[in-house]
Amino acid sequence: MINKYVLITGGTQGIGLELAKIFAKNGHNLIIVARHENELAKAKINLEAFGVEVITIAKDLFNPHAAFELYRQTTDRNLLVNILVNNAGQGLYGLFENTDIDRELAIVQLNISSTIVLTKLYLQDMLVQGDGRVLNLSSIASKAPGPWQSVYHGTKAFVQSFTEALRSEVKEKGIVVTALLPGATDTDFFNKANMTESKAVQDKSKLADPADVAEAGYNALMNDEDMVVAGFKNKMNVAMSNIMPDSIAADNMKNSQKPAEQ
Repeated sequence: MINKYVLITGGTQGIGLELAKIFAKNGHNLIIVARHENELAKAKINLEAFGVEVITIAKDLFNPHAAFELYRQTTDRNLLVNILVNNAGQGLYGLFENTDIDRELAIVQLNISSTIVLTKLYLQDMLVQGDGRVLNLSSIASKAPGPWQSVYHGTKAFVQSFTEALRSEVKEKGIVVTALLPGATDTDFFNKANMTESKAVQDKSKLADPADVAEAGYNALMNDEDMVVAGFKNKMNVAMSNIMPDSIAADNMKNSQKPAEQ
């Protein structure tokens, strides 16, 4: 019998690691992908405690070739991925006029292009098997324009639209596609985005627990839901964004995201 695996990008920290723990608790073998070997080794030890097989692959998905290489590595080893979790993603904080264009293009590569490549390649295999699941990390950022994070919000708007469209295409072919929409969560995202001065992250008590976000995403995927907004407050924010003109939503976001001293 061929073993099946859950492949999770960005699986060593934050929401990705918490998702890996939940899948492991439920008996799923794992392939976790991240850039750093030392973080992969540490996560492997923690996850193997659940009694599942854990395979680690170091891959930098900022590299345009990396997603293709990752797929080839798993197929060359005859690893059957029946659940794909596109979790890896980063943002960049600042006014667009001032931010680094090379960094922004790298974020587009990570958040959008790698998601497209991995989804297409693994989905094609899932369709042959007639079974599979894809969980894409969207964000409540996908539901409103995002001054101070204009490129990040744009990438997540793509992920959300892409996920909903793909779900419609394959829902009658035995494939589940789900979007997970977290809000501000207590992870390293804000440090990597140079966002620690933003008003939105000054009060750590208002940040969601990544374990709670991961549980919401896991349950939605396994229950064949199209999307889940993690957290009651975030659900309310998304509901307001759906009825509010984009111009007002953008201005509200601009005020909430500006540096705390302004």
